[in-house]
Amino acid sequence: MAVGARSGHEEPEDRPGVPGNAEPAGTADAAAADGAESDGGSTRGGSTARKKPRPLWKELPLLIGVALILALLIKTFLVQAFSIPSDSMQNTLQRGDRVLVDKLTPWFGAEPERGEVVVFHDPGGWLEDTQAPDPNVVQKFLSFIGLMPSAEEKDLIKRVIAIGGDTVECKKNGPVKVNGKALDDKSFIFEGNSACDDEPFGPVKVPKGRIWVMGDHRQNSLDSRYHQNLPGGGTVSNDEVVGRAIVIAWPVNRWATLPVPKTFDQPGINAAAAMAPGALGIAGALPLVLWRRRSRTRALVRQE
Repeated sequence: MAVGARSGHEEPEDRPGVPGNAEPAGTADAAAADGAESDGGSTRGGSTARKKPRPLWKELPLLIGVALILALLIKTFLVQAFSIPSDSMQNTLQRGDRVLVDKLTPWFGAEPERGEVVVFHDPGGWLEDTQAPDPNVVQKFLSFIGLMPSAEEKDLIKRVIAIGGDTVECKKNGPVKVNGKALDDKSFIFEGNSACDDEPFGPVKVPKGRIWVMGDHRQNSLDSRYHQNLPGGGTVSNDEVVGRAIVIAWPVNRWATLPVPKTFDQPGINAAAAMAPGALGIAGALPLVLWRRRSRTRALVRQE
């Protein structure tokens, strides 16, 4: 039989308004009751009441707790906000700017690179005459979880000029030189400043695992130049570095990234690269020296 075909022995088709087609009394009511039970989650063996949502005042403490834990984890392992307390990094950074510092990459062994703006703990004696602000309880708490810049820690922010293994120097009226290469610092130092006329230095050999830092406002920055009489000779240990400042986050009209100036990428600035020609010369001459020694040895043996 084709689908939809009707047999003459079937019951007449129910049509609305046609006598004899009405359902037996109570059928519609029973169906409605069955539907209501299905919607309410009831079963014939008993009924299960739908759970009511928890009120907001009960959910709110849990949400706040999760948010605080996430903020603390982010501050500890990812990024942290820092406030700029001085003018030593003008015009790159202004007093009162808030910067976000990348704390993640150091966990994977990344070390400071030339040209980066970094935040580091006081190596000892750099801020001994500087009084830290006295924050209230709320400020301490917000600073602890990372929602406010650190208020009590004695941290500094400078630009990395040289890294471990580099030789850095700056003579009066001259540019800063790293491994003999002059830096073109006009794009980032404070307008009207000289490279180092207020405090010439060097040459300084930066020890492995340490960095030489300078402020962009050269005539208003007590940086590595002014602490050469302290342990470390004015350099900062990589272990003291909190992380690299990557962006100005506040105020909004000051939002900007903090890239590495191109002058730090110039060819030959790397200490390894500067030594490369000599190393290649030695490597090329070594086989010739060995060959000549062998030839002389053979000649002596024949003569004997």
